[in-house]
Amino acid sequence: MANCFSSPTLQTLFLCKKLPLSLPLSYYVSPPLLSLPKTLISISHNTLFPSHSHYSSRCSFTVRAESENGAEYTRHYDFDLFTIGAGSGGVRASRFAANFGASVAVCELPFSTISSETKGGVGGTCVLRGCVPKKLLVYSSKYSHDFEESNGFGWKYNTEPNHNWSTLMANKNAELQRLTGIYKNILKNAGVKLIEGRGKIVDPHTVDVGGKLYSARHILVSVGGRPFIPDIPGSEYAIDSDAALDLPSKPEKIAIVGGGYIALEFAGIFNGLASEVHVFIRQKKVLRGFDKEVRDFVAEQMSLRGIEFHTEESPQAILKSSDGSLSLKASKETIEGFSHIMFATGRRPNTKNLGLEAVGVKLAKNGAIEVDEYSRTSVPSIWAVGDVTDRVNLTPVALMEGMALSKTLFQNQPTKPDYRDVPSAVFSQPPIGQVGLTEEQAIEKYGDVDIYTANFRPLKATLSGLPDRIFMKLIVCAKTNKVLGLHMCGEDSPEIVQGFAVAVKAGLTKNDFDATVGIHPTAAEEFVSHEDSYSEDSK
Repeated sequence: MANCFSSPTLQTLFLCKKLPLSLPLSYYVSPPLLSLPKTLISISHNTLFPSHSHYSSRCSFTVRAESENGAEYTRHYDFDLFTIGAGSGGVRASRFAANFGASVAVCELPFSTISSETKGGVGGTCVLRGCVPKKLLVYSSKYSHDFEESNGFGWKYNTEPNHNWSTLMANKNAELQRLTGIYKNILKNAGVKLIEGRGKIVDPHTVDVGGKLYSARHILVSVGGRPFIPDIPGSEYAIDSDAALDLPSKPEKIAIVGGGYIALEFAGIFNGLASEVHVFIRQKKVLRGFDKEVRDFVAEQMSLRGIEFHTEESPQAILKSSDGSLSLKASKETIEGFSHIMFATGRRPNTKNLGLEAVGVKLAKNGAIEVDEYSRTSVPSIWAVGDVTDRVNLTPVALMEGMALSKTLFQNQPTKPDYRDVPSAVFSQPPIGQVGLTEEQAIEKYGDVDIYTANFRPLKATLSGLPDRIFMKLIVCAKTNKVLGLHMCGEDSPEIVQGFAVAVKAGLTKNDFDATVGIHPTAAEEFVSHEDSYSEDSK
C-alpha cells in the first residue's frame, strides 16, 4: 500500500507499514524537513491521511523538497528508530517498536563485566553490573546469617562452612553470559538489527558506529550511567561498584565510602562473607531521601551485625603502604590496613563523547539529558530514556519509559511515564522496601497525617537468639484516610512491599487495609492490623 501527498513545493512519499499520526506533525517530520521554509511544512494530519484520522502505519519514507534555490533535496532513512545503548530501557523500546512495525537498529559496546569507554554489553547496567549480579552476591552472603540462625533450630555443623569466592564469581559470570544471550535473542526475534560498537550522533538523524553511518527518523539514547569516584589523592587505588562485583579475591578488610543504597548493599554483602567492613558517610545518617525512622533502624541493625559506621566523614586521600595495604584519610580520622577501598558515591549519566551537545541536545549540569514528559530532547528527532536522563534511576522505571516511548512513536498512543508511587528496595541486610511518600514528604504535602508503626522481634528470632527485628510504617492522610506511604525494613521487605504497592498505587485507604484479613503468622499481617497511630503533633 502506498499513500502520496503532494503540494506545489513539497512532496513526501510514504511507504506505509504501521506508524501513528496522533502527535503533532513535528514528531514525525523532523529536521532537515523542519528546517525548510515554513510554507513547505504547513501540513495537517488530514492532508496526509484524509480518510484515516487514527491510521496506524509504519513508514519507511523518502522526503523530497525544493530548497530555496530550486534544487531538489531527497533523504531516505535506514531505520525508523536507531537506539544507542542496549540496557533495559533501550531494549524495551527497541523490541516493542519493532513489534509495532518499525524498522529498528541498536548499537552496543562489546561485553564486559566492568564498563568503560570501549566495553559494555547487551543487557546494560542492571543485567551485567547492577541489580542481577548484586542480588546474586546478596544471596551468597546471606547464608552465613542463615547458618547462625539455624543453631537455635537444632542444626549443628561438624566443621565451619567454607565460602569459595572463585566459585561464586565463575557461576555469577556464567549467569551474566546466559542473560546477555537472552537479551540478544529478544532483539533478534523482534527483528531488531544489533550493531556492535560505540555510537556517536553526528546530526539529528545520523549515528556513526565505528566509522559507518546509519540514518534514522528517530534516535534514542539509552546509555545509562557510570560510577563516580571523587578526584582525591590516591583515588587510583579505589574500586567502584563495577569492580566490586568482579574482584579476583574477597576483601579481607574494606572501606566503603558513601551512605546511599549501593554502599549499604555492598556493606551487607561483604559483611556476610566475613570481611571487616567500615562505612564512611558525609551525613549523620545513611540513605538520604528515605524515611527518617527507616534510616535510623537499618543503621542500627547493620551495626549489630558488625558493620562499623563512620559518620560525618569526608574522604581526603588514599595512601598505599609498602605491603600493599591501603589507608583512608578522612576529615576526622585515618584508618589503616584496608585490602580494598570502594567508592559508592553515586553515578553520573554516561553522556560524554556521544556528540549530543554538538547537535543541540541540552544537558543538565551533571551531564543528564534533559527531556520533556514524553522523553523527547531539545532536538525533535532525538529521545532519551533510563538513567541517562536522571529522572528516577530504577530498572523498572527505564522499562516503563521505553515502553511509553514505543507507544508514543509507533502505536498511535502518546504516553507519558507515570512516576507516581514508584516502589523501590534496598537489598541491604536487613533489606528495605518502600512505596509512596516518606513521613516528611507527606507532612509537607498534606499537613495532617496519621502515622502507624510497628517495631518487633519476628517469630524466627525467638529461637535463633539473634537481635534481628522488623520495622514497619504506614503514613495516612488524616483528612481522607488514604494510605500515602508504606515502609518496611526487615527480612523479605522488598517482596512484601511489592504486593502492597498495588494497594498504595490504587489509592486504598487505611480502612481498606483494616478490612483485609491477615495471613498468620507472618510479618506482613502487621500492615493490616495496625491499630494505634500518632500524629506529628503528638510525638
